[in-house]
Amino acid sequence: MAERLVGVVLAAGAGTRFGGPKALARDDAGAWLPRACTLLADAGCEPVVAVLGAGADEARHLLPKGAHGVVAEAWHEGIGSSLRAGIEIARAAHADAVLVTLVDLPALAPEAVARVAERFTGDPHVLARAVDGGVPGHPVLVGAAHLGPLLATVGGERGAAHYLAGHHAEEVDCTGLGAASDVDAR
Repeated sequence: MAERLVGVVLAAGAGTRFGGPKALARDDAGAWLPRACTLLADAGCEPVVAVLGAGADEARHLLPKGAHGVVAEAWHEGIGSSLRAGIEIARAAHADAVLVTLVDLPALAPEAVARVAERFTGDPHVLARAVDGGVPGHPVLVGAAHLGPLLATVGGERGAAHYLAGHHAEEVDCTGLGAASDVDAR
């Protein structure tokens, strides 16, 4: 039986600093949400789930074929709540690993996603993340053995950074590939 790599796009935030829900954002290259979903699908994720919140009804219309949208009930509490929802869905889908990215990385290159995704070779203990010039970024790869323990530590504004650091996630060099260039960091 083939290993199951589930893709999760975190796209629930209201984008108050940005000026609106990032799930609805677009630039000259198009809408960000379908771009992020397609990056994960092209890296071998099946299914791809977009965790929505602010603007969810409108964002559902932007999902590409094959991507599923779910609303994180507590999305307004912060990224940790959205990550929690994504992990719960991945566990319910019997994921062998989860590849997580953010919707607000419009410059994320397919090569960065592929570099992190290729770290999954079936090992349930895999834990890896993209780094750009030493700066932690996305995507993040979490093997099934870490999903329960990670789930126990995330919520509200607390995402996975502490867990990844504490468990020595492998750093995958993605310098210059947009892995750490979320729009709020600019």
